[in-house]
Amino acid sequence: MAEAASFQVRVRAPINEVWHALIDPGALRTWFSEHAEVDLPSRYEFWGRYTPDGEVPRQRLLLAEDYVLRFAWTVDDTETVVELKLAEDGDGTSLSYSQTGLPDFDAMMEDSDSPLGMMHTFWALAAANLVDHVEGRPITARCDLTSPVMREEVRIAAARPEVYRSIVDPAEFTRWFGARIEVEMRVGGRWAMGSLENDPAPAKIVDLVPDGRMTLAYEEGMVTSWELEDSGGGTRLTFVQSGFSGEKPPYGSWMGWLSGLAELRRFHEIDMWLPIWVDVHLDGMPEGLIALEGK
Repeated sequence: MAEAASFQVRVRAPINEVWHALIDPGALRTWFSEHAEVDLPSRYEFWGRYTPDGEVPRQRLLLAEDYVLRFAWTVDDTETVVELKLAEDGDGTSLSYSQTGLPDFDAMMEDSDSPLGMMHTFWALAAANLVDHVEGRPITARCDLTSPVMREEVRIAAARPEVYRSIVDPAEFTRWFGARIEVEMRVGGRWAMGSLENDPAPAKIVDLVPDGRMTLAYEEGMVTSWELEDSGGGTRLTFVQSGFSGEKPPYGSWMGWLSGLAELRRFHEIDMWLPIWVDVHLDGMPEGLIALEGK
């Protein structure tokens, strides 16, 4: 079966340290999953509230050697195959991920909150947390797939006006988030991922306070908001999504935003910043949506 999704990220840590974070159950429980059990070369399992379809472990180890980890993972009654491959990259490490059996971009957008539909953003958030973990930084957040609450506080070591500008300026937003946006930056203006021309249902800016907050409302009722406050010489960013059914929270969207917030924090805090993302692929993804700096 062909790969449906893949990406490559750069990690500022030695390959042995990254490999240890991938195969040590204690490390996995720190940055990745609620529960993890590893006994190479026969067992590699993770499950719990941070894992899609995670009531019980559903993985079957296929390979774990020479810095290649491959396992089958049955998600929503569909067997997928995940491969994580490490390679030395100068003083750091290159991590490549691929997974078979996933829906293409259009199908994912239609059902992004099914276990299979959220898999791409699940791994995006996992990669962001892995990179921070092995680089000695606290992880940004994990998504509790048993909770209907979507609220996260992120502390950023930068002044509030700087953080605000990186959220409301389309060019700067694209740098750290890695996807293009087009915005009419005013209350009542439209906010679109990609472009206004290609987004059939752009969000509307319903609240905009300079250096303070921005709120977007979507046609289906979803509301996304950023609120900034001074905090110990830096900024406390409170990110909230609301307006959805408590019976089916939009976890896929939430994990995508959380992975973006991890990169926003790195954008402001790391000298000589480059995004962790080197390449991103999802079958059927529109041309030009992704914009990766320093590729």
